[in-house]
Amino acid sequence: MLHATATEFDGILDVQRTYKEDGSEETTTTSTHEIRYRIHNKMHLSSHQAAPVLVLHGGPSVPAHYLEPLQTVVPYRSIIFYDQLGCGRSPGPDCADAYSIQNSLDDLEALIRKIGLRRFHLYGQSFGGILAFEYIKRLAERAESDDDPPKCLSAVFSSSPCDVQAVESVANELIAKLLEEDPNESTIMERFRLKHQCMTPEKPQPLVDAYEVAGAPGIWRGTDAIKDWKATKPREGAKRMPSAMVLRGEHDFVTSSCVEGWKEVFNHAYVRMKVLEGCSHHGLLENGKEYGQIVDSYFSEYD
Repeated sequence: MLHATATEFDGILDVQRTYKEDGSEETTTTSTHEIRYRIHNKMHLSSHQAAPVLVLHGGPSVPAHYLEPLQTVVPYRSIIFYDQLGCGRSPGPDCADAYSIQNSLDDLEALIRKIGLRRFHLYGQSFGGILAFEYIKRLAERAESDDDPPKCLSAVFSSSPCDVQAVESVANELIAKLLEEDPNESTIMERFRLKHQCMTPEKPQPLVDAYEVAGAPGIWRGTDAIKDWKATKPREGAKRMPSAMVLRGEHDFVTSSCVEGWKEVFNHAYVRMKVLEGCSHHGLLENGKEYGQIVDSYFSEYD
């Protein structure tokens, strides 16, 4: 344990990676690494009136700093934040072979066991929603056992695309449109941010802090690391997946066409679509009060 108070708890989860060193076809390395996590409002972790929320950040490898305002706008629940391996407070190997969605799911399951979560809601932002979907799909496809598995009550996918190549194509089209309006390439990324990523005049400090300690480019960072990912439905006979809400901003580069496919990959019809008006990719940082009300109200339906 790193730190504990009546309401906050910081902890460490040890995870292993086995991988081939870059440039080597034969040399295999196994190493142990620390994933750092924090539980806000720990005393409510076992609440049956307001189940805890497990938060999955985006990227890959943009750590959870930018999602910490959730603890202000969803104030009465326990919220678990952690930096996935390879970024922030959870540095990992400098080798791309050590990272994958499946490895990240193994880490997520290990964290759930470590904390002892029994009932919880899942919240994923951007790439975090992809990870959330793959987790609940894994559970749905898992064979029945005598164990009492943890129960995911519901899931929120915030600005999460169901097809990475599709959202990359849309983002490129939006950038091209901005360049048609003003061909100055030196300002294009800031103009894209202001219109489609985070519409606040200044980049919010939690987002600045996250990018300062994001994972190294070219290892496990951004959509290049998951460029071929596309959501697929669980196999026939899988258990029912939790109900889900797909939330995106009105001006989000994750457009409506990038999320419509979510309805097709769940094995039920309980997938709700919600648009946050006047916001883009980071609605939590643009209109935190309304964003928190939407998220918390949805979770309350499934407590």
